[in-house]
Amino acid sequence: MNTSAARAEPAQDLVLREAGIDDLDALVALEHAAFQSDRAERRAIRHAIRSPSMTLLVALLAERGVPPLLVGAATLERRANARSIRLSSIAVSPARSGLGLGGRLLSACEEEGRRHGCDRLRLEVRADNAAGIRLYERRGYRRFKVVQDYYEDGMEAWRYEKLLET
Repeated sequence: MNTSAARAEPAQDLVLREAGIDDLDALVALEHAAFQSDRAERRAIRHAIRSPSMTLLVALLAERGVPPLLVGAATLERRANARSIRLSSIAVSPARSGLGLGGRLLSACEEEGRRHGCDRLRLEVRADNAAGIRLYERRGYRRFKVVQDYYEDGMEAWRYEKLLET
């Protein structure tokens, strides 16, 4: 994926890129900050970084004179010869919510899907994640299934899909 930057906050730039092994500690910290349960473990994150069938995107806020801060991430999974790509996780630092970072990550995921020749993106979202559901529905995702008892705490998942325009 090409590195891109855009204005996120005054005097800050948002950079979206593929994760590298040097991002591992920050990704683990983000996972713990963003999720109360169903957290990916360190070894799973390491696997996602190294896997040829997965893409782990990171969002970094860069401010002049300060090292970039990892504030979001999204994990995508692909199967050989599949026409769909699956967004298995998207996380934004709670301290940075409301800045549109989830939408920027989602756009990058859609772009990554198209880059791999996929014509749709699928995902699951907790039924009680109102902000996530609003984001997906505003962006044209259609709910097609409810999966009972999907998450560790018994919460159901809503499955969504969006056709990716080429």
